[in-house]
Amino acid sequence: MQEIAQILQALAAAPGKSAVLATLVQVEGSSYRRPGARLLLLADGTRLGSISGGCLEEDVMLRARRVLDAGRPELATYDTTAENDLAWGVGLGCQGVVHILIEPLAATPPRWVGVLAENLRVRRSTELAIIYRNADGNPDRTCLASELPEGSAGAAVFRETVTPPPPLIIFGAGDDAQPLVRMAKETDWHVTVADSRPAYATAARFPQADVIVAAPQTDERLAADDRTFVVIMTHRYAEDLRILRALLPRPPAYLGVLGPRKRTDRLLAQLQSEGLAVGPALRDRLHAPVGLDLGGDTPATVALAILAEMHRRLTGRTALPLRDRPGPIHA
Repeated sequence: MQEIAQILQALAAAPGKSAVLATLVQVEGSSYRRPGARLLLLADGTRLGSISGGCLEEDVMLRARRVLDAGRPELATYDTTAENDLAWGVGLGCQGVVHILIEPLAATPPRWVGVLAENLRVRRSTELAIIYRNADGNPDRTCLASELPEGSAGAAVFRETVTPPPPLIIFGAGDDAQPLVRMAKETDWHVTVADSRPAYATAARFPQADVIVAAPQTDERLAADDRTFVVIMTHRYAEDLRILRALLPRPPAYLGVLGPRKRTDRLLAQLQSEGLAVGPALRDRLHAPVGLDLGGDTPATVALAILAEMHRRLTGRTALPLRDRPGPIHA
């Protein structure tokens, strides 16, 4: 589950109780987390999320308790660029400056909390604005971007688009799909598992899946648009053929097929004999064999290779070792 979704869920489970939300709003130089990372502190001491690799949390929590008691926001700045940081500072060693807004949330949560929760439920994006260094006397805070006060022109504002998890459809509910579902959920995908065999496509076998379809894969709920990632791993030739026949003319964002290259070539040749134009452009879009060349041959390592290739496609990165990347890791 997304960090922000976990935070919203915790707030919904603690109605009538105040809380404190810490949001990383600005980074200069290097930082383990990027702007938009959040940490929630509930009045009972419950903590969710993170804003660093564990280096800043203890100090942020101390500040958060102070904010909880006072009811006033605080902007915390951690400068790890000084040479003596390791000896006298918090010991990050990241060579960066991070700014974190720590704001109180009243027992009745602000409007953006409910709007964001509903938008995530229906898989819709939300524009947020986090106001800090407010010069007009109003408190720093998070709000919907559409409700950004006119008088905040002189303040610093971090704007963020919170998007729902990317959709992933896995055709095939065999044992090798189980680690792929688990890993995909750990990395914030919205996962649908589909199989025509009811005994395989079950909540007991896939407890982490968001949607399970035990029916022919012509179900309209499985319509794949240009944002959807699809992995075909039914291990049944006729089934794979039917799914490819339906998906190739309307390409999803990513389409991978498990199995050797010769098997996929045979599938494409049969589709071409039926009249489907299988040219170089279509073949280039197809990830078959699916996954990166990581050398794995167990269900878990194959799932890791598939997920790594999907994440590469999602982010547009090279999948090269970071030591070989010219320039900084983050833009």
